[in-house]
Amino acid sequence: MNAPNDDPKIERLIAMAERLTQALEKDIAALKAGQPSSMVSTDPEIQTLTAQYGREARNFDIRLAKSAPMALRAKFVAITTKFREVLQLHARMLTRVKNASEGMVQAIAREVERINAPTKTYGPRLTAQAQPSGAMLFNRVV
Repeated sequence: MNAPNDDPKIERLIAMAERLTQALEKDIAALKAGQPSSMVSTDPEIQTLTAQYGREARNFDIRLAKSAPMALRAKFVAITTKFREVLQLHARMLTRVKNASEGMVQAIAREVERINAPTKTYGPRLTAQAQPSGAMLFNRVV
């Protein structure tokens, strides 16, 4: 059967996953409201919990879950599934925000460049060589 200390490990993982799921759901709500500054995941306590959950999950032996009572196993599977779904939604939201903000920076840089571009003449030689304004730098790789 299962050892007497196996259930607390599963229960601890369940509790951590529930808390992280709640934090991610608050982050998603903050992003949807356009208030990324009120994201909970940037809180040091949540970051510590995330690191602890990662260590616990890496060291978790699936045989513990298989040998756990059926109700505990069902709860573990349910919260793990929900956590994974919320984590994926959170990642998609962050990607959207990142892409939108990078797009705005690039659009502003192009507009500043266009405004500061020297006037081109119709003579045989250009009076000034076009140079990027350097008003903003951005990384096109990210």
